[in-house]
Amino acid sequence: MSRYYTFYFLSLCVRTIGVLFVILQCKQIFMNDKIRIKDIAVRAGVSVGTVDRVLHDRPNVSKPSRAKVEKALKEMQYQPNVYASALAYNKSYTFYLIIPVHESEAYWEEIEQGVKKAMEIRRDFNIDVKTVYYERFNNDSFNEKCAQCMASNPDGVIIVPVDIETTSVFTDELHKRQIPFILLDSFMPDLKPLSFWGQDSFCSGFFAAKMLMLIASKEKRIMLLKQMKDGHVTSKQQANREVGFRHYMHDHFPSIKIIELHVPFKATRNEYDDILKEFFEQNPDIHHCITLNSKAHIVGEYLLRNNMRDIQIMGYDMVAKNAECLRQGSISFLIAQHGYQQGYCCVDTLFRAIVLKKKVQPINYMPIELLTKENVDFYRRTQL
Repeated sequence: MSRYYTFYFLSLCVRTIGVLFVILQCKQIFMNDKIRIKDIAVRAGVSVGTVDRVLHDRPNVSKPSRAKVEKALKEMQYQPNVYASALAYNKSYTFYLIIPVHESEAYWEEIEQGVKKAMEIRRDFNIDVKTVYYERFNNDSFNEKCAQCMASNPDGVIIVPVDIETTSVFTDELHKRQIPFILLDSFMPDLKPLSFWGQDSFCSGFFAAKMLMLIASKEKRIMLLKQMKDGHVTSKQQANREVGFRHYMHDHFPSIKIIELHVPFKATRNEYDDILKEFFEQNPDIHHCITLNSKAHIVGEYLLRNNMRDIQIMGYDMVAKNAECLRQGSISFLIAQHGYQQGYCCVDTLFRAIVLKKKVQPINYMPIELLTKENVDFYRRTQL
């Protein structure tokens, strides 16, 4: 029995030590929450105003005074509750999203849904995101929407840029007014944004070519579908992807000819069908196609309607129409660029930088993920 009581006594001791440890931890947390600016000032031997300026990273603090305050903060294990402070401040914040006009079933729609989710999650902080739409290839439209944004004096801006010369006029004014901005989709480092969210376009196009050649390496010709307006593709990102795509093909499969098919930026289904019908009748040897945007379903649905099972297209973005074509086999691969997450993270980055006063990562490249009919149903766009 003595051995039994010995073990019982030891177990009680272990439990007691564990409880005391938890109590001490809770006490430390409680005491940390009770630390006042006045207490820090006394410990550091400086004024309350100096402590306040250090805590909020404001100027006009000498190096010796800042060192004293930082030492006191470390010794007192002070951890500011930035969320509580931001809530207590009870300020409203307005961000602007400047984005191209778009149809449904597009990459941009995914971005907007991510933005709305971020607003919903941060609603306690009175964050509102206003979306304005400019016409692609229309600099006057872009300038008009930027002027509308500036007139409201926003707290932060998310921009899908046009050409660097036009965009820089707007971003220079943002810098002048000290309004943080994030670039989305196309990275232009010379504009000096707070942050960028999007894929590395060159690497994405390079990767797309490499994946396509897993199934098309024996072909003599492949088709590159390009949506065009006024002789240009619909975004800078697609142009950069094409550079990466052609770079890989030139280095690894120089004998495979890339046949371009240009289709209008906007057209009816019948108009697209007529263009595709003529192309495939004139090019019966082409069995693999690729597009570097989210419109692979234009070809994918045509192939399904006409029971053309010996032709496939590869494209971008997990929009519903693309996903269905992938499941039915007319799209071979999709590359996901996480539009939903990009929209969410842009708003969250502005929130952390402006509301919580935290440093943020300047360059954020999204993962390049390959979707097939075997894994498409496991893809979670909302995983953040």
